[in-house]
Amino acid sequence: MTVLNAATPSRGLAISTTGLVHIYRAHGHDVAALSGIGITVRPGELVGLLGPSGAGKSTLLQLCGGLLTPSAGRLQVGEHNVATMTDTELDRMRSGDVGIVLQGAGRNLIPYLTPADNIRYAQQAAPDERDLPTPETILELVGLGNHAATPLSQLTPGQVQLCAVAVGIATLPGLLLADEPTSQLDHHARDEVLAALRTINSETGMTVLLVTHDPEVAATLPRTITIRDGRIASEGRSGEEYAVVAVDGSLPLPPHVAELLPAGTLVQVTTDDGVIRLTPVEQEGNQ
Repeated sequence: MTVLNAATPSRGLAISTTGLVHIYRAHGHDVAALSGIGITVRPGELVGLLGPSGAGKSTLLQLCGGLLTPSAGRLQVGEHNVATMTDTELDRMRSGDVGIVLQGAGRNLIPYLTPADNIRYAQQAAPDERDLPTPETILELVGLGNHAATPLSQLTPGQVQLCAVAVGIATLPGLLLADEPTSQLDHHARDEVLAALRTINSETGMTVLLVTHDPEVAATLPRTITIRDGRIASEGRSGEEYAVVAVDGSLPLPPHVAELLPAGTLVQVTTDDGVIRLTPVEQEGNQ
């Protein structure tokens, strides 16, 4: 089902970061939320950001949307060098090129407006030259075609979240950033929101980057990036998890391996017919 017209973007925006650092002040101390993150998301990808609470995944999402300012490193979103942009330039980027769905559906909506009117309000910020679809068309894309005039108070929690997603894509951005869009939903509503995100991705070519802590959600995504302690820990492809070699050659170990090789362990690295082996070495004094 194709519900958008010729104004639909043919491809999404790419994301590229190198040595991305974000430091914030807490209780009189500097805290590194992100420590040298390097990722590449290709145009039109659907990618999940995973990791424990406080790992830095939401921070990375907000940096990509220009809601936070990088402390160091490079952050490129499409043609935008986010780290060097002014507040006015960031506002312009978010008005047309980057859609953001904040955690908690209600934070994205005006409660006394209908779903269609919420979308009309969001579309007021779009660039003048952009030919936008009707609110009803946007709602049809996320599965709310029959609820354009339904008061938000009469929608289910899942439908309210779908409405928040619809507002996030109201201006047909090249990138949609969604922070925990399936949290606090039952399995049926969760699956409906995921299906809507997949439809948006496939129908428009829009790049979608979403934060989730749900392993069942992660297993359904074509690609995931796991963040731990402010660093890239691993990547997933259709449910399979892989360690990622960093630019400096370091290799974060999966948790089940890290338990066997505590910090400070000497490890011998050998290769044999293309097989790489990591062998812990006994140190003097530990025998």
